[in-house]
This record gives sequence, C-alpha cells and structure tokens, in this order.
Amino acid sequence: MTPFRRLIRIAPLALSGMIASCAASPPSSAVPPRLTLPTAATRPCRLDRLPDAPTLADLEAGYLARGAALVACDAARGLAVDTLLDERALQDRWRAQAAKGPA
Repeated sequence: MTPFRRLIRIAPLALSGMIASCAASPPSSAVPPRLTLPTAATRPCRLDRLPDAPTLADLEAGYLARGAALVACDAARGLAVDTLLDERALQDRWRAQAAKGPA
C-alpha cells in the first residue's frame, strides 16, 4: 500500500508540470495564406470628361467612353471582391487545419 500513497502525492506535481509546459508553448509562427490583388483591381477608375463647350459629337463620344470605362471599372471591382472572398476562404481553411493540430 505504500507505493500507491506515494503516487498520489506525486500526481499533482506531475500534472502541474504538464499544464505549465503546455501553457508556455509559443503560438504557431505560420502565417495565413494571402493573395495579391490583380493590377486591374488596384488601378483607380478613370472617367472621361467633356470639354468646356461640347458638341453633339463630343457628347456621343463621351457617352460611349464613359460607358466603356464604367464596364471596365465594374469588372475590376468584381475581380477585387472575388480575390478577397477567395483569400478569406483560404484563411478559413488554414485556420480549421491549424485548429485540428499537426497531422
């Protein structure tokens, strides 16, 4: 019966040592994945301006140029949003794998 009582006295010390070593371990140094935005998504949208005294031809040309610029700007915005959503999905998967621990 004597060995059993010794183990009971030692058990709290062993458990506190294991808890302290686990709490002192540094956090993971791995960084989550990041995507780079395409250059089309980082450029500012540029809209053409009309001259001071526009003619009907200037108005028509300006209307077409602005329409094309708005389509290009909306495409660039969509590209930036898609990239952001993809990056967040990658980071969520990375965090889920990190939470599981090393395989």
